[in-house]
Formats: sequence, structure tokens, C-alpha cells
Amino acid sequence: MADLDFTCVDVRADRFAASPTLQCRLRLTEASGGVVQAIALHCQIRIEPQRRRYTPEEAALLGDLFGDLSRWGATLKPLQFANVSIMVPGFTGTTEADLPVPVTYDLEVAAGKYFAALDDGEIPLLMLFSGTVFTKAPAGFSVDRVPWDREARYRLPVAVWRELMDHYFPGEGWVRLSRDTLRALNRFKSTRALATWDEAMRALLAQAEETA
Repeated sequence: MADLDFTCVDVRADRFAASPTLQCRLRLTEASGGVVQAIALHCQIRIEPQRRRYTPEEAALLGDLFGDLSRWGATLKPLQFANVSIMVPGFTGTTEADLPVPVTYDLEVAAGKYFAALDDGEIPLLMLFSGTVFTKAPAGFSVDRVPWDREARYRLPVAVWRELMDHYFPGEGWVRLSRDTLRALNRFKSTRALATWDEAMRALLAQAEETA
């Protein structure tokens, strides 16, 4: 069986992908000295929110994910971020490969909501690996599974996520609305001859503050 070890050495914003994507640079090491012909690699990535501290401003924005701050000891649990797969070409000893990870700016998705709430610091990620390993054998090749306990941790700078979002959505964010809400907002915008959706939302917020 192949003796594999995985390390994430870098994560960068991909400025040339069709949609927001992080490129995770993986280092793979096969310690037994065998020849790896290929790996069909799968990676499940989780966010470990309990592994960092939060400012009061960040904590307030994370309330709908984790509840009141007094309950965070019980509610600050890992969040699912991504499930991605790649084919790793053959190698002996050590190799590196890029793992593309699509990133959403949808604030209805827990990971997107979590990222958007952070001002600075790092995002603790846990990468869990699985898949199929094809190795050279005396008569052809053999097929093994990536051991179930293979994992790697990486602390993604919040600045890298913001760089990615600013490249694809400079100075903007996205909120998903139902058709009925969107039509009502459109009527509000048209009635007041507001030029943009941003102006409409600001007018609604100002009206709500006056009422309060």
C-alpha cells in the first residue's frame, strides 16, 4: 500500500478562472519508495471556526450562524466548505498539484456568510483526503485506497478571500431574494425614480431607521 502524506503549502486567488476560485497548492509525499502512476484524489474541506478569535463586530455578524455569544461553546462547530476532486499525475517521492476550489459569494450559504463576516486574520481550514491510488507493480499496476485518516490543515488569510471577491465583484456583494420580494423592491425603486438597487436599499434602511 502507498504511504501517502499531504500538505497544503499555499492558497492563492485564481484571477483567470471563469468564476471565483481558490487554488490550493498541495504537496504529496509517498514515503515507501514506490512508483505512483496516478491518484484520483478527492478532498473534503471544512472550516473550523473554533480555532480562531473574533472581534465584537465579527461576532455580531456571525449570530445567525452560531447564535448568541454565550452559546458559542456548544454551537461553534465545523462548517462544510467544499468537496473537490482532481487527478494527480504519476510521481516518485514528492510532487505538487493545484487543487481548484470554487468559492461562492452567496450569503445564504453558511461558508459564504462566515467568510463575509470576517474583517482580518485567518480562516482555519481542515482538508480531508480520500480517493484511489494507482501504483506500479511487478506485473502491471495495483489499486489501493487513500487511507481514511489522511488530512491537512491550513490557515487561509482573510485577505486572500477578499482579494478574490474584489477581483470578481469589486466593491459589491450579493443577496438572494424571492421573486415576490424582488418585484416589491422594484416597485419601490420605480415609484421613487431611484437609479440603482443600492439606492433603493439605502432608502429602505433610512426609512426603517426613521420608523424605529
